[in-house]
Amino acid sequence: MPKPMLPTLAFDIPKGDEWRYETKFDGFRAVLSWDTEIALTSRNGKPLIPIFPEIMEFLLSLEEEFKPYLPLEMDAELVFLENEYKANFGAIQVRGKMRSEERIGHIAKKNPCRLMVFDLLTLKGTSLITESYEERRSMLETLFIDLKLPLAPDTGSQELIQLIPSEKDLDRLWEKIVLFDGEGIVAKRTNSIWVEGKRTQSWIKAKNWKYVSCFVTAYEKSNGYFYISVYKASEIHSIGLVIFGFKPEEKNALQQIIKQNKSDEDNQYIYVEPGICLDVKYLEIYEDQLREPHFHQFRFDLSPDTCTYEKFVLQQKNLPPDIEITHPEKPLWEEPSVQKIDYIHYLREISPYMLPFLKDRLLTVIRYPHGMFGEAFYQKNVPDYAPDFVETAMSEGIEYIVCNNMKTLLWLGNQIAIEFHIPFQTIASKGPDEIVFDLDPPSREYFHLAIRAALFIKEVLDELKLISFIKTSGNKGLQVYIPLPDSTYSYADTRLFTSFIAQYLVSKEPNSFTIERLKKNRGNRLYVDYVQHAEGKTIVSPYSARGKSHAGVATPLFWDEVTEVLRIEDFHLGTIPQRVQKHGCPFRDYFAAKAEQNFEPVLQILKGKK
Repeated sequence: MPKPMLPTLAFDIPKGDEWRYETKFDGFRAVLSWDTEIALTSRNGKPLIPIFPEIMEFLLSLEEEFKPYLPLEMDAELVFLENEYKANFGAIQVRGKMRSEERIGHIAKKNPCRLMVFDLLTLKGTSLITESYEERRSMLETLFIDLKLPLAPDTGSQELIQLIPSEKDLDRLWEKIVLFDGEGIVAKRTNSIWVEGKRTQSWIKAKNWKYVSCFVTAYEKSNGYFYISVYKASEIHSIGLVIFGFKPEEKNALQQIIKQNKSDEDNQYIYVEPGICLDVKYLEIYEDQLREPHFHQFRFDLSPDTCTYEKFVLQQKNLPPDIEITHPEKPLWEEPSVQKIDYIHYLREISPYMLPFLKDRLLTVIRYPHGMFGEAFYQKNVPDYAPDFVETAMSEGIEYIVCNNMKTLLWLGNQIAIEFHIPFQTIASKGPDEIVFDLDPPSREYFHLAIRAALFIKEVLDELKLISFIKTSGNKGLQVYIPLPDSTYSYADTRLFTSFIAQYLVSKEPNSFTIERLKKNRGNRLYVDYVQHAEGKTIVSPYSARGKSHAGVATPLFWDEVTEVLRIEDFHLGTIPQRVQKHGCPFRDYFAAKAEQNFEPVLQILKGKK
């Protein structure tokens, strides 16, 4: 297998017509070779298929389509795709360390990785490495079009082989990298050939650095590393070590200062009390330490007590300059403790999974100007001060916000819009494109009734061969979703089904379930709200926070999680991003299920009964 061509790190991005720009994803460099057999090989020549069998399975599903183009070689990055411009380094590292076939197979199905392709080395047995970058890219894009594979990264696509676009507009791409917290870009010279195993000036990588102000605590004599820390609750908190980025004179000066001011010394280290402050740039936090730290500058204007963990956390996520976060320290929830900046970071991390459900839907938000410590209010109309990037749509005299991009989502977060409620159809739909059952127990004490009702519904839906999904309401209940093809059914059609299921539940256990609208007449029974599924009504969006005391989130679940041990309190702002990274999104196939949903036979039976 060929050893890959490597880019050179630079702090200045080259510009000009002779350069093109690609998103740099943080994963495992991989060369895909397909002749009579399929091989996926790492930068170090190790086989990757045993650890990532989902890639092999996907390729074999397209074997007939690929056959005319074999033998084939493509240069790529194997990633856990977090959003269109960012891969999750920690998640791919965990996958790379797995050895149990059973565990690998389980995670490959639930949370598959993707092969992001950026170069074509061989096509139909002909080597292309002496062709120009521009020519190779042209052939690569044609190949992807012919194979009907995605021409850009798409977290919602079931296709596991996707293309990294080649862009002309550096400023536009860099804005997206910053907005989506991507690793960086690779600039490539259009006339460059592919050079095996060489680090070349024809490919230049530039990184989306974060910055932290910190202080030095020790110097390691054997290798020259400086240990850096910040204050966390008045205690010294280590954040890593740095050796790169210093000019020789800067490094020598720092060594001398440490030696002259040492507080202690042993065979390995020279220790120093907090006093020497630096700015260090880095990529991200991995296993509680800085990744790829580089010295940026001395900070003689700072005292160590200003280098705090709170500021470090605040600086971890670069935000675009036109997204202003006011009062980031404002408390929104008391327990768990959530500040406004924590909430903004949550929205940014969860946006790839949340935005598809907000896309092209009239949005109603509930805003909490004082967090959970004051009054809330509903907002439908777009305010006069909304920035230009906020899209809107008119309906019944109201100009609604339509949250189609991350900038709008973050802007709404800065407005402390906590709850996002959306209708059952998009702006263009002529009727509902989903059915949702809202299972609402009288209190969290009766959450077991929601679990019971959901499992009864699942039994019926499985019998009817209908594809279903489930999420928590974020408060005290559960919500069962049935995706439908767009603009195919009316609310009158879906009402036949929702009322049928509601009546079925009540007849099955009348002491547990009710369709009684008046709360005073429900007793301790769970309310099956099928009337709420109607035109003009809304449901809380997947991954929306809720304005409740425990910072709950309307969280998509896997059906096998819906058991008597399920606890709604476990699904809150502090747990959801890590949950999705570890287990994947249970609604990953939601939109693909629309085309597969066979609702028509069920509807015809119900119409016949009517």
